[in-house]
Amino acid sequence: MKLVDRIEQRTPAQRDRAVDGLRALALLAVPTGHWLLGGFTLDGEGAIHNASPLSTFGFLAPAGWVLQMLGIFFLVGGYASVLSYRRRPGGTGEWLRGRIARLGRPVLGVTAVWAALIAAGSVVGVPGDTLRTGATLVIQPLWFVGVYTVITALTPWCVRASRVMGAWAAAPLLGSVAVVDLLRYGPYAEAVPSWLGLLNVLPGWLFAYQLGVSWGERRISRRQAWVLLVGGAVLFVTLLAVFHYPASMVGVPGEARTNSHPPSLLVLALAAAQSGAAILLRDRLGALLRRPALWAPVVVVNLSAMTILCWHQTAMLAAAVPASLTVGAVPGLTTAPDTLGWIAARVVWLPVFAALLVLIARYARGFESPWTRATRTRRAVAGVLAAGFAAFALGLA
Repeated sequence: MKLVDRIEQRTPAQRDRAVDGLRALALLAVPTGHWLLGGFTLDGEGAIHNASPLSTFGFLAPAGWVLQMLGIFFLVGGYASVLSYRRRPGGTGEWLRGRIARLGRPVLGVTAVWAALIAAGSVVGVPGDTLRTGATLVIQPLWFVGVYTVITALTPWCVRASRVMGAWAAAPLLGSVAVVDLLRYGPYAEAVPSWLGLLNVLPGWLFAYQLGVSWGERRISRRQAWVLLVGGAVLFVTLLAVFHYPASMVGVPGEARTNSHPPSLLVLALAAAQSGAAILLRDRLGALLRRPALWAPVVVVNLSAMTILCWHQTAMLAAAVPASLTVGAVPGLTTAPDTLGWIAARVVWLPVFAALLVLIARYARGFESPWTRATRTRRAVAGVLAAGFAAFALGLA
């Protein structure tokens, strides 16, 4: 209770608790989704490989509709960025360098540590396929950081667009994704090159961020929030029922189409509905988080945002890799995700993964703070290690 009281006393009166609460919710959805919808299989040599329960259990797809909260994350990111941009003490360049440094330090830290872990694992005999599986899982969520960095750099232009067009500033982004989807899934899809979908990456994720900027600029009314909620929900249902978009929000092995990489129109429809709901519930959520016992966990999660994002896959691997080397097949952990029993066992493993993440975060969270004590040599070594890890994870080494 002392910690709860201390957090409450140190919280500024003007702090927007609802926005922090939304960010915490979106952050926690990332590890929950990856832990619940990601599994492993063991090969004959005891190495682990990625396997998805969605390949067997299509009924789990709606869980992704709840756990896919990147739209909320980008919405809150846009809102927070515009407030930070408005308060910046220096120029735009200085502000942007500060934001990028906050994103880059934890990424550099986790990739450098994993480079050392891979080297050590190779020495002690961890199967190469296990190491590659681990590297793939660790680098998987880091794409977000690259995209988010680019989008953050566009904040000044997003602010200008919002001041001119208000909430409608996000409409051209929605239209752009719709056009690309029509080309790659429409009647002339066979004549369209596969790389065309990459054109959706920037507008697809910028959509919710632009809404967040407009929200921070107070250019989204409650009526417009209702339009986002209802319109997004109707579009979501229409895309599923009429245009036969895949029900899963994440990629499913063996399926030709995916919604998230790159984002399809279904992702934007979900983001619109989520954004509208978030804006409408802001006051109620803010009032709820006036309770110190509820507010304290939100603060802790927000202070560890990048640590959660960068290290949650490591927490799952911290349980799976030792189990694969010593025990072998462990239900819900290293067994194939193809039975209902696996689902029940994986749910039991979730608190274990969470506890391991808390333990790892105790040490890894230091990467989020400015590296004031790191010499140039140490930073250079970290950079080399991170580059080596990236080459290994991408199959270049």
